[in-house]
Amino acid sequence: MRRVVCPGSFDPVTNGHLDIIGRTSRLYDEVVVAVLINVEKKSLFTVDERIATLEAVTREYGNVRVEKFYGLLVDFCKQQGIPAIVKGLRAVSDFDYELQMAQLNYRMSGVETLFMSTNPEYSFLSSSRLKEIARYGGDVSGLVPDLVREMLVERLRG
Repeated sequence: MRRVVCPGSFDPVTNGHLDIIGRTSRLYDEVVVAVLINVEKKSLFTVDERIATLEAVTREYGNVRVEKFYGLLVDFCKQQGIPAIVKGLRAVSDFDYELQMAQLNYRMSGVETLFMSTNPEYSFLSSSRLKEIARYGGDVSGLVPDLVREMLVERLRG
């Protein structure tokens, strides 16, 4: 069975994330979406909210499983028996950072990192930008799943 992990904080999940997850699910037998627990980062949504949201919006893919992890991604990969990480790249700046992480991860554990270019339709998306748009009343329709849009409106505008 060919398994891979798509990691991130997913605070919140965007259509760009889902594009990468969906495309990856067509290439691998199982895709584990790994939600990072980062105690040093102030998140808008709890880890459990992010997991529930991801489970709901990836339900159509029969081979996607959502898990949380804390610590090093390569340790999570070893514990789960996952030999590769898939990362979406939006721009050259993403590549510069992700290449260094990929090399370090490989050096530490032998876990491979595969890069997938983001669909140009979503190349400008980031969770932090979406939160800012929603916070000031901007419309994020088409950039996030409807469920996420509703959650953003409720959380940020009350």
